[in-house]
Amino acid sequence: MPAGDGVVRVSRSSKGRGGKTVTLVQGLALPPDELATLAKRLRTACGAGGTHKDGVLEVQGDHVARVLTLSLIHI
Repeated sequence: MPAGDGVVRVSRSSKGRGGKTVTLVQGLALPPDELATLAKRLRTACGAGGTHKDGVLEVQGDHVARVLTLSLIHI
């Protein structure tokens, strides 16, 4: 069973990252393999690095607007 609650939240955060900003995508109710695929597509589209941990996608930098636009197209 996917860990997300189905309510997708896109936010920006810099807490605990030495002042560097990351874009967070939380609440996706996707299996781990689909979550990894989506993370890869978002990182590639934003031209940034990132990761996915515990059901949360992290994209380095402030890409909230781009992630929202791409998420509407891909999800």
